[in-house]
Amino acid sequence: MRLVLLHGLTAFGGPQAHLAMMMKTFVKQTPYITEKELMEYNAFCQLLPGASSTQTLTLIGFKRGGVPLAILTLLVWILPACAIMGGLSFLVNYLNGESLNIFRFIVPMAAGFLIYACVSAFPYSVNNTITLVIAFIAGLVTFFFFGRPFIVPALIVAGGVVTNLSRKRIPQVAVRPGKIQWWNIWLFAIIFIFAGIFSELARKNEWQYRKPVNLFENTYRMGSLVFGGGNVLMPIMYEQYSVRPDEVKEKNPNAIKIDKGEMLTGIGMVRAMPGPVFSIASYTGGLALKDMGPSIQVLGAIIGMVGIFLPSALLVLFFFPIWNMLKKYSVIYRSLEGINAAVMGIMMGSTVYIMKDLSIFNFQSIALANLGVLLGTSAVLIFTKIPAPVLVGFCLLLGYFLK
Repeated sequence: MRLVLLHGLTAFGGPQAHLAMMMKTFVKQTPYITEKELMEYNAFCQLLPGASSTQTLTLIGFKRGGVPLAILTLLVWILPACAIMGGLSFLVNYLNGESLNIFRFIVPMAAGFLIYACVSAFPYSVNNTITLVIAFIAGLVTFFFFGRPFIVPALIVAGGVVTNLSRKRIPQVAVRPGKIQWWNIWLFAIIFIFAGIFSELARKNEWQYRKPVNLFENTYRMGSLVFGGGNVLMPIMYEQYSVRPDEVKEKNPNAIKIDKGEMLTGIGMVRAMPGPVFSIASYTGGLALKDMGPSIQVLGAIIGMVGIFLPSALLVLFFFPIWNMLKKYSVIYRSLEGINAAVMGIMMGSTVYIMKDLSIFNFQSIALANLGVLLGTSAVLIFTKIPAPVLVGFCLLLGYFLK
């Protein structure tokens, strides 16, 4: 749990960079899982709605200690980020550009982590001509369509289909049927249905505390249906809380509304924070209920956290045992080769996409500093055993002192 907590406090850069840091922390530094397992977990989670990096880390805990350790891992991972973002909902009006300078080298650092992940995972993901082609095409598509909601799942499925066209490898073996634990998918469905029912009742009957009920339904629905990670979640939240209330003002005058400027500030801030990007739900939850007093605002941050992460956890813990049984069939097992190659391409495309925005070759002082951080981070990760949190701390100090 100490490693998970450190990871939660220092994992900057979004899902792709989180995967790279997991490679360093949970594969190289302390071998809880192998490179192959980590890439498989990540590929599987990309096929599900919700926070993929959170689901991947939850599966690492699940492998080591079953459902109890998976839940504990999830909580230790999300609590730091959600506490920070929930706290920022109280401080949003006092933030300025100077306070963010400490994070100025986080993006080049994240790119350095991605380079390290590509170097580490490449031998396990690309080992023949077809996987090389899949990785190359997936990288190009990711670069040109970065952030589109269904690009990642579509590439993963396509990669699996391509390598399954050949039936020469991995013959069919007998598979013993396994027992499926249905409780979590039933719990997921029951919460989804009742949240919708109570939210509508609260709206129609103008309950005194209708906003907390509506808030939970909104965030639980988003956590259940959003594909594509935080880059897709944030525009949906902006539309839900800052645009739609004006459009339905006559029909629903008491709808949850968040000022557009405050919402955009949170969207910018969460990218500079450690931990999952989905932690923005704690920020929006706090702002959604701030007019009801400080104690209810804290409750709003908690509701946002629970609502956004609970469906991700229930879905991944239900479908992963099924996936483990299915992958023993040759049709699925052959697909894993293409799936891993597609994930490799997605990582490479994401790395290049992030690097293009750094302006590292215009020979200005800040651009040269970005280049130094990027190359230095990747070199230290590849050639030394220095832990990832040390690198993160150094980059934060560099941002603070380098004016």
